[in-house]
Amino acid sequence: MSTFGLIGLVVAFAGVVMSALCLLVGQVLYVRGKKDAAETASWGGCAAAVLAALALTVCCGILVYCFMTGDMSIQYVLMEHSDADGPLGVLYRFAGLWAGREGSLLFWAWLISVFNAVVAVRAMKHLDRLDCMALFVSDLVLSAFVAVCLFSESNMPFTATAAPYIDENGRLTAMAQALGMSPLLEHWAQAIHPPTLFIGYAGLTIPFAYAIAALIVNDSSEKWVVRAGRYAMFSWLFLGIGIGLGAIWAYVVLGWGGYWAWDPVENASLLSWMVALALVHSFTVYRQRGAFKRWSVMCACLAFAFVVVGTFITRSGVVQSVHAFAGDPVSLVLFGALIAVAVAVGVIGLAIRWKSFASDDAIESMASKAAAYYFNNVIMIVFTFVLAYLTVASALPSFLPFGGQALSAGTYDAIARPLGIAYCLIIAVCPLLAWSKTDRAQFMRLAKVPALCAAALFVVLMIYFVTTLYPSYDAVIQAAAASDASQAAKAAADDLLAQGPVWYYNGLAVVGFAVASLLFFNTLFLIARSASKRARATGKNPVAAFFGMIGSNSAKYGGYIAHFAMSVILIGLIGSSMYVTEKTGYIAFDEEANTAESFVIDDYELRYTDSAVEVQPNGDDVLYRVEFDVYKTDGSYVGHVDPSVQLVSSTQQTKLNASVISLPTEDLFVVYRGVNEAGDLSMDVRVNPLVSFAWVGFALLMLGTAIATFGRRRAQRADAAPAGDEK
Repeated sequence: MSTFGLIGLVVAFAGVVMSALCLLVGQVLYVRGKKDAAETASWGGCAAAVLAALALTVCCGILVYCFMTGDMSIQYVLMEHSDADGPLGVLYRFAGLWAGREGSLLFWAWLISVFNAVVAVRAMKHLDRLDCMALFVSDLVLSAFVAVCLFSESNMPFTATAAPYIDENGRLTAMAQALGMSPLLEHWAQAIHPPTLFIGYAGLTIPFAYAIAALIVNDSSEKWVVRAGRYAMFSWLFLGIGIGLGAIWAYVVLGWGGYWAWDPVENASLLSWMVALALVHSFTVYRQRGAFKRWSVMCACLAFAFVVVGTFITRSGVVQSVHAFAGDPVSLVLFGALIAVAVAVGVIGLAIRWKSFASDDAIESMASKAAAYYFNNVIMIVFTFVLAYLTVASALPSFLPFGGQALSAGTYDAIARPLGIAYCLIIAVCPLLAWSKTDRAQFMRLAKVPALCAAALFVVLMIYFVTTLYPSYDAVIQAAAASDASQAAKAAADDLLAQGPVWYYNGLAVVGFAVASLLFFNTLFLIARSASKRARATGKNPVAAFFGMIGSNSAKYGGYIAHFAMSVILIGLIGSSMYVTEKTGYIAFDEEANTAESFVIDDYELRYTDSAVEVQPNGDDVLYRVEFDVYKTDGSYVGHVDPSVQLVSSTQQTKLNASVISLPTEDLFVVYRGVNEAGDLSMDVRVNPLVSFAWVGFALLMLGTAIATFGRRRAQRADAAPAGDEK
């Protein structure tokens, strides 16, 4: 099988190189006035791009076949295969394709080739220079990926399995039988988290390609933005889904009770997501106002560059992470060069086409949509650069700021929280503003009712803050001040105080709730006004009118739903990241009598009921489970939890399986960490307030983005649009 895979890579590389050459020849012939010959060469380049996609499809298919059938003749399959049984076993075996460095690189190359094939098929119907040059640029990117798979031994996915993994009789040795997928990766969310991210990464190649193509053909019209816009939204959607799935996996598998830890690999995925967000907003201004032309080109280049920065962080070995692949010097050179080239071609291209891509980007008033979009971009891009710098700071020389330091999560939080609240305030107010200068009376008319409703919601949130959130914060501080305080209690208080004085930390939460309330009702009322207006015009009921207006202009109303979702997410983030209550400790366990002490946290009591040791169907995994009934301290029953420790006997790897009870306003998160020498049960229990708001808001965000991506778009100009009528 390894031979067939190698042949597929050779064909793919030949196809992508031939495609790039034909498209380049076509461009040269077009410039020389030989239009018929140029179209013939360009058509051949498109056909070769499709051939490359087919060859890479065969390559991926070979690996999938080996994973599914248990064929270990390819070393990569041996290293990344899963022995899991049950309904999810098939998914985990399939996920081996992208579980390791070599396979994920091939999978990424295949995704780029699929996007290229889509562009090629479109271009073959009408050989437009812009499409052909975009395909040419994307071909160059793809050729780098395929070349690394083909010519780099450390990244070759089709290396044949050999000694010391196979004995003289062709059977796997004991060493080989201990290899395979990490049990931490055997979770449904983690299995589909990488491919959704890779779809987003690969998709952002296309806006970059169209931006460079627009510079090559010297076309500053909105045509390239229209072509690239759907790819940008599609990519941003899948990046968001991937980040969300990763958060779910971290929450229930890693056993630390949270969903975001500012780990370098987590940050890597966020970098491209934030720049892509700036890009889609820049495209809106480009289409509707003919502004941000130069910036949109540069932003497309930066979006692609930060995809590569994220990959550089993940694969180069420059920074350490539990999620990162093993360091690879070839990846260090390849992705470092791609970052430099992506930024350089944008800068040089814009310098050459500076006059052609000139636009009126002047901001007449700070109280305008133009200013809101501008600061939207500034916040996203500045935070992206700061986040990238802090992420790689540990690998930088010590004479640079933060050089050589591995920064704590609190450092990132201190920067992200105020910026995030400011960003949400901008998107709350932006739809109520006019493009050039907002009429104050009209703004007050639009904002009056939602502001009053927001005040009511804010009061409700403040009641919850005063009665639940602040007391949990104060309890941590007071516990550390007690004379018999443990080191863990003192460390928890120190972590909180390191993030700012009491007044600042809690004041930031209060301001965040105020902004979330405003964003919630401003967006809701914009949707309601539009639905009511359409209902009066069409004679339909408001619900039918709402779905009708989504169908007529999905980009606008999908955006409104996404903004509404951000208000829900902000509420969830404040509660679940700033006011978590955690208690760790041992509880006495009598194995003979099968009894244990109760565990109390806040107003919850965990009463032991049973324990078990279960050998899983694959014969290699052993599950050590404990079970508790959960009651409120007033005696009311809440639910049942059964956290466990999973041990892989052959490798001695362990995985903590958390058990979670989700209530409307908080989660009870229970982790069992095993037993100590005395036989006591080690427990780690958290109360995570408002975390369900984060999950629901994330689902709404993806729904709104999907509507904006896949629905119908209405061509429009906003020059004369009144405040509040255009996104």
